[in-house]
Amino acid sequence: MTVLGSNLTLKHARDYVPKQGTTTSGAQDAGFATEWHLEAAGRPRLTIHDTRWDGGERDVVLQQGALLPKMPAGLANLHGRHRAGITEVSTERRRITAFLSLPQPDGRPKQKRALTTAQLAQGCGAPLLCRLVARAGVSLSPSFDPADPQDTERFQHAIVFEDEDRETPVVAYVLTRLMPTLRQTGWTGDT
Repeated sequence: MTVLGSNLTLKHARDYVPKQGTTTSGAQDAGFATEWHLEAAGRPRLTIHDTRWDGGERDVVLQQGALLPKMPAGLANLHGRHRAGITEVSTERRRITAFLSLPQPDGRPKQKRALTTAQLAQGCGAPLLCRLVARAGVSLSPSFDPADPQDTERFQHAIVFEDEDRETPVVAYVLTRLMPTLRQTGWTGDT
């Protein structure tokens, strides 16, 4: 279990969930997902899938179940959208894009890809991003210190992690794709 703020936890749920669908490249494929649950006291549980497709692709997404419980529109609109692809850096290393999904007035979060490190830290929550990149084998690319983020140049950031690290890509997904909306809607209980 990983604690993400005072009221939010991420828990591994199941290792093998068969899947069929469309990969990030648009190919129809089958595969299996590792299922994670994101929980906040007094809120419906959110399900996240880290899917390894038979064709070799991999992605993380907020999984939409058969029935969607009552929740803010911005959060409901992230189900099945804003997937984060995971790509190979080397035989032992992988990367997940650190694009932010930012809440919008119309309720449909918009993905922002080019960010200063300060914008990335603010969107994720600077203490949470610092804890993520302080993990063994995890780094931010391009290499900047999220505790002292630069606010001049915009980059397409990525979180790089060890191939056998199952938790980091899911935490990175929660921080980049979900956290801005979770915080804006009060879902986390944190401000």
